Amino acid sequence: MQNVVLSTRNIDDLINDVANKVVEKIELWNVEPQKAPTQPQDELLTVPQAAQFLSLSVSTVYGLIQKREIPVMKRSKRCYFSKLELINYLKQGRKKTLAETAAEAETYLKKKGGCHE
Repeated sequence: MQNVVLSTRNIDDLINDVANKVVEKIELWNVEPQKAPTQPQDELLTVPQAAQFLSLSVSTVYGLIQKREIPVMKRSKRCYFSKLELINYLKQGRKKTLAETAAEAETYLKKKGGCHE
């Protein structure tokens, strides 16, 4: 084995090399700056696409359209759906948990002055 004697100059060169490599890596990461999270982009869906998105049959989607239970846009003989509106439609059907229902009942009773025993 050889004895390597590191002088102050060699150590400085080594530190500079490492620092340059780190800077290069950081610059590579910053080539495409990270975008701030944005609102999801809306997308128009056809009836078959909406049916697939909602996990329903096409005929069920047409039934919901006929009953005016689902948000739809019509142009000519075609129906289109906003993906964001479908997501909101799904959220409106959310059932409350027992804990949420109990909390609402407790809040209601407190506003009414409580119950008399």
